[in-house]
Amino acid sequence: MVVVYATAGDYAAYTAKTAPDGIEASLARASERVDELLIGAVYATDEQEMPTDPKERDAIMRATCAQAAWMIATGDPYGVAAAFKDIAIGSVRLSRASGGEAGPARHAPDAARILHVAGLLPGYAFDTTAW
Repeated sequence: MVVVYATAGDYAAYTAKTAPDGIEASLARASERVDELLIGAVYATDEQEMPTDPKERDAIMRATCAQAAWMIATGDPYGVAAAFKDIAIGSVRLSRASGGEAGPARHAPDAARILHVAGLLPGYAFDTTAW
């Protein structure tokens, strides 16, 4: 079961924009990415697996909104762009990224920073390869 950490209303408040169509699916995928960042984090949860501390809950909600906004902005909701160095739609052309080339990051830098500042990712090393 995927725990979705933010709502369409949360997204609209965070971005100061109307939530786009399909935002629920984007927030579910963003919650999965946030869960990847939270591996090893220690915080109390309730029976729905939501953080019980209001500050931690708020940070995880904002990180989820940041991740969703980033995935929408980059047009890569599944985090697969890193596997290709060149993609074209007309006449379909895909080129796999070679081992030495860094593709785009899978996680939104802002999401990682929000969690880090909240103390949920102590010692977290940021992925700066795409910057």
